[in-house]
Amino acid sequence: MQSLAMIENWPVPTAAAAVVRADGTVAGSYGPTSHRFPLASVTKPLTAYAALVAYEEGAVELDEPAGPEGSTVRHLLAHTSGLAFDEHRVTAPPGTRRLYSNAGFEVLADHIAKATEIPFAEYLHQAVLEPLGMAATTLDGSPAKGGVSTVDDLVRFAAEVQAPRLLDARTVLEAMTVVHPGLSGILPGYGHQKPNDWGLGFEIRDAKSPHWTGSSSSPRTFGHFGQSGTFLWIDPSAGAACVALTDRAFGQWAIEAWPPFTDAVLAELR
Repeated sequence: MQSLAMIENWPVPTAAAAVVRADGTVAGSYGPTSHRFPLASVTKPLTAYAALVAYEEGAVELDEPAGPEGSTVRHLLAHTSGLAFDEHRVTAPPGTRRLYSNAGFEVLADHIAKATEIPFAEYLHQAVLEPLGMAATTLDGSPAKGGVSTVDDLVRFAAEVQAPRLLDARTVLEAMTVVHPGLSGILPGYGHQKPNDWGLGFEIRDAKSPHWTGSSSSPRTFGHFGQSGTFLWIDPSAGAACVALTDRAFGQWAIEAWPPFTDAVLAELR
């Protein structure tokens, strides 16, 4: 895919990208796809997927209490538990505001570790990374932002999400469906969004503007970006997913570079 070569023009030391279709075939890749990059918040979809495996295994229920009083596993996954961004303190009643929270994902991982009696990093390895052959991926810290991975490994994950083998397809459909519709909130790096729609661990594009995906991305697009200059989107309407990893912190360069890149990828897929 010629569009992937656009990463050559990004003002970053190192970048790699790939596109994988819904049938698992790689449409194209560019750059050092086996290079390990810190994922920052692109860790969250991996953590969420492990949480959903725990749910399907019967270790946890989505609507069981977890986190602050009145909060559930579902609230934690959807950033509606009321926990603050990076602090374990409650700033709103559960279900009333979309408060993007690293702390919420840390509480979620602790909850799963207690329920399964397996340290969360090991559970993630057993439940998601090992079965998908993601041998270069590790969780080196917070389950909200401590992942390190490669484009090659995330292509395997993106293929799984599009055609699930580890989860029932209905569970993945629930993960990409808005939880608590209509809630507004801050999308980090992009300001206040009304509504600020999320599924279970995945951000949902809908009609958000501005946004890190493209102007031609379908409203059904879901995924995540990270403050380490990383992103993963899955566009069901396009029947494909795209991974891009860099080693320069998210900033104005990414706000300017990512949407035209995504639009070029989607145009080439069409």
